[in-house]
Amino acid sequence: MQSMTGFGSREAEIKELGRVYVEIKSINHKSSEIISRLPEGMSWLEEKIKKVIEARVKRGRILCMISLTGGKSKSVFTNTQLLKDYMSSLQYIRRYTHCKDEVSLGTLVSLPGVVSLADNKALLRKKWPALKRLVTEALASLVASRKREGAALAAYLLARLRCIRVLVERIGSRFKKAVAAKVEGFLSDEEKENFLKESDISEELQRVEFHIRNFMRIMRDAGPKGKELDFIAQEMQREINTTGAKSFDMLITSRVIEAKSEIEKIREQLQNIE
Repeated sequence: MQSMTGFGSREAEIKELGRVYVEIKSINHKSSEIISRLPEGMSWLEEKIKKVIEARVKRGRILCMISLTGGKSKSVFTNTQLLKDYMSSLQYIRRYTHCKDEVSLGTLVSLPGVVSLADNKALLRKKWPALKRLVTEALASLVASRKREGAALAAYLLARLRCIRVLVERIGSRFKKAVAAKVEGFLSDEEKENFLKESDISEELQRVEFHIRNFMRIMRDAGPKGKELDFIAQEMQREINTTGAKSFDMLITSRVIEAKSEIEKIREQLQNIE
């Protein structure tokens, strides 16, 4: 079982790219959402990174951030054709205005588009395997943290289920005693039958027990299970609500309220299960 909350990071020196830091964190989400924040010029790697993450994480809002320090991921680019066009225009302006001022090198390089930083895509493509390894290691760290929290959540859920099971057993035991005492006051068999028909909670309690066993079984299965477990918890809640609606005994009602509280605690924590 995995939580949807986790954190992982890795940092390494990659030749020519410099110092690379990868950070991946996740929070709960109803489905899968992967967001990448990459250095300028690396946006074309976003789909590759997404596929790496999707292979290990099936649900949650995942944010992957990569930063580079140093390296040669960018290079200086001079647009010579644009520079020629600028110089031709400036010569025309000088002749037209009879201006004798010289144009400095500083003026030329400051003109829009003449000198710019270009992405070194060839280098980034060559270094993608090394980047991928770093992302994979950070992802493994994230998954490990999600599993640790998932194990803690599993223990919590099992404790709540055991409480519910005890409450259901006590409700069943109390129901038998309360019914026996109640039917003694009826004068006719018809009254007894009608009362037993309207108040019998045996089926509801059996179904709650079935849902508890099913819940525990699915917890042991591999893969995402949060949505399925939440559905089972809803069914458990429905049976307990019906039990409460049929209750004619204050002690049974009190224990039903306790059981409902435990189920609500389960459903709250399930919002963070993958």
